[in-house]
Amino acid sequence: MAELPLAGVRILAFTQLGAGPYAMMLLGDLGAEVVKVEDPTTGGDEARHVPPGTIPGDSLYFQALNRNARSLTLNLRVPEGRALLRRLVRVCDALYCNMRGDLPARLGLDYASLCKENRRLVCCSLSGFGKTGPRASEPGYDFLVQALAGFMSLTGEPDSVPQRCGVSVADFAGGLMSAVGLLAGIVRARTTGVGGDVDVSLLDTAVSMLNYMATWWFRLGHRPQRFAHGAHQSVVPAQTFATRDGYVVVMCMKEKFWQELCLCLGRPEWIADPRFSTFADRFAHREELLPLLEREFAQRTTQEWLELLTGRVPCAPVNDVPAALAEAQLVAREMIVDVPHPHWGTLREVGCPIKVADVRPDYRPASRCGADTVEILQRWLGLSDPEIEALRRAQAI
Repeated sequence: MAELPLAGVRILAFTQLGAGPYAMMLLGDLGAEVVKVEDPTTGGDEARHVPPGTIPGDSLYFQALNRNARSLTLNLRVPEGRALLRRLVRVCDALYCNMRGDLPARLGLDYASLCKENRRLVCCSLSGFGKTGPRASEPGYDFLVQALAGFMSLTGEPDSVPQRCGVSVADFAGGLMSAVGLLAGIVRARTTGVGGDVDVSLLDTAVSMLNYMATWWFRLGHRPQRFAHGAHQSVVPAQTFATRDGYVVVMCMKEKFWQELCLCLGRPEWIADPRFSTFADRFAHREELLPLLEREFAQRTTQEWLELLTGRVPCAPVNDVPAALAEAQLVAREMIVDVPHPHWGTLREVGCPIKVADVRPDYRPASRCGADTVEILQRWLGLSDPEIEALRRAQAI
């Protein structure tokens, strides 16, 4: 089997909670050596204590987000810790952090502070609001960003209070965007010999996902809104329908799917109906069309609709989380993986969604806080036992 694509890439990661660890987990799955840097004076990442499923110094939440991460303790409050940081970055490709936008420069975790040690170093920052602008010094969290970016105004039923997405979509998207940025920086550094700063924010990422809706607003003054049953902003039908015993989602994103749906429903006359024949017609007459469709879908069970529509019209049941994780497609794609853990035995987790030909990720549990400190200092820097003990006495590690 071939070597993992990011084998040999070294990343010193000052990560916490969700967004940053998720980014590093994906890169670790693909072979990068990710060393999570934790503060020995605080017990490390707060995610180690997030319930449910906690033991002293570890949690299922932490394991799910920090797979493959090694742990090194480093105290930047003491001069010996800051000196050790400078030595570590000399042998790294990248330094990554997710914290407030004003903190990397203050803590000496940016390119200006470290480029003398390694001109090729890429310093990637993921924060709530970025390193510039009036909100740079504010903490940013997924729920806040979903509110600020307009997501909540678009989520939920028209007569309900604004809703957040059930998963931390801004955190995960921000993590993905920062991973792309970090890899772009490494590619440039390997080409030019010069690294630099990469600045990614949750808010910028979320607003970028408004995409076509933002263009509609700027060009047409069209204000996106919530439609019943989670319906698409402009394509009809593309929404949830109640069945006899549950719900099904149908997405007629191409004209051929609408035509096929009409045949499946036994309503071929709708294909030529001038009210429904094109995207624009169906959108203009949605108040007439949707009640007709709702009556049709209410006549059969969800499973009956899936059997009738699958392979002809894009559709899906509305799963709960256990049902989603039991989907046969995920098993076929090796998306449900077993990870050995010294306390819990085998942890079942979701695997890496990036499938690279001829390689398979080597899934390892996240390390205990500081568990790899000595090994990393010896292997990366060649430090002796007396040198490491001196760092301990100085409270640098």
